[in-house]
Amino acid sequence: MTSENPTRAGARRLRADRARQVADVLRRQVLSDAFKDGPLPHEDRLAEEFAASRNTVREALDLLRGEGLVRRVPGSGTLVVADKVPHGLNRLQGLAETLHEHGDVANEVRAFGPVRAPGPVARRFGLPEGADVVYVERLRRLNGLPLSLDLTYLAPDIGAELSAEDLATQDIFRLIEEVTGRPLGRADITLEAVNADPHSAAVLEVPRGSALLMLERLTSLVDGRPVDLEYVRFRGDRITMQGRLLRDLT
Repeated sequence: MTSENPTRAGARRLRADRARQVADVLRRQVLSDAFKDGPLPHEDRLAEEFAASRNTVREALDLLRGEGLVRRVPGSGTLVVADKVPHGLNRLQGLAETLHEHGDVANEVRAFGPVRAPGPVARRFGLPEGADVVYVERLRRLNGLPLSLDLTYLAPDIGAELSAEDLATQDIFRLIEEVTGRPLGRADITLEAVNADPHSAAVLEVPRGSALLMLERLTSLVDGRPVDLEYVRFRGDRITMQGRLLRDLT
């Protein structure tokens, strides 16, 4: 058994690293509709633009093809096939408010009712141990396609007020503001990747173990009272998170 030439192996690793760098830049262009009116530039043009070899560019395009963002069409070049929509993180909005420009958001309410709050949930609401909250599970669809699975805990009084509302066509955020007569003020969020458990995979129509984007969001009224705790699992192949961060130098 012969060992690989370390120089050749190092060159391959370097090209793979460079391909990822090229793919990262191209991915943002693909998702921002930079190539919506035609194919991506020819490999020679991309190689010149990125000061990279054609092999490196090909590897970068292979990475994007593997993600389902582009495909090679003989005679036409590399075309964008991604169908991701942007989810803004700049403002506190419900999903329908965020994505209204991209189609119809529909809610399939899979569960609604009072449950005993798990200890950590009760503490985040400032409720005593063993208190009830209202649990809501919704499958969110965009233009008929599964987009997210939302598991929501609501403060008990607010959840009771929403029991008679049409949660299939309305955002919970707007309803909370209507029933309380006060605006929402802020949300503390955590965004991470999680594997699709059997339940989530079946509902979102993805293979088990697929990577999902999970947004944990604790939303409070303007007076600081927490009223809504959500665990939202998004299909990573159908959504991209976008936002603008400002540095506070004070």
